[in-house]
Amino acid sequence: MVYKIEGESAWRAAEAAGVYFGSAADAADGFIHFSTAGQVKATAEKWFRGRAKLVLAAIDAHKLGSALRFEPARGGELFPHLYGPLPMSAVLWSRPLPLQADGRHEIGALEA
Repeated sequence: MVYKIEGESAWRAAEAAGVYFGSAADAADGFIHFSTAGQVKATAEKWFRGRAKLVLAAIDAHKLGSALRFEPARGGELFPHLYGPLPMSAVLWSRPLPLQADGRHEIGALEA
């Protein structure tokens, strides 16, 4: 599994459309950024701290085929990048990402 954090309204629009084309940052980089289970917390901290109304989604990496590539990013660590749109049929679940009083997000258990 790989994970995506996105604003609630953008995610709901993607669900309605059946496809997610990524955020503005994804478009600028030419791929959709994902995180592994071990990377989600740091991603939330670095890029989304203090932002409310976010969604955390789990995606079945196998359904993305060769369009999903693990490439070096932050500190040389391999991050999953999707070169193409995300079909919502590959999403296993999505849920709100609660914002705590200190500006951090409550990630919770990451399971299918």
